[in-house]
Amino acid sequence: MTFLKTILIVLLVYFGLKFLIKLATPYLMRYISKKAGQQFEQFFGNSPNANSQEKEGSITIDKNPAQNARSSKKVGEYVEFEEVD
Repeated sequence: MTFLKTILIVLLVYFGLKFLIKLATPYLMRYISKKAGQQFEQFFGNSPNANSQEKEGSITIDKNPAQNARSSKKVGEYVEFEEVD
């Protein structure tokens, strides 16, 4: 008789948890998506484009190119090849 009670309790707990998880899943997913949206908005909401008061079509340059950008003339060692017949 004790064995049957144990099996019945295990089954009731299993089906009870299964039912509660089905009920709680939409609320949990809504909470997670709301938190993810807040983090996304916090991360991307502070971008310079979102807070700027510039006219549409205006051009801004944030970084100036380097003035002394010269390449080295000595690139590597020259190797001469000969054709072999």
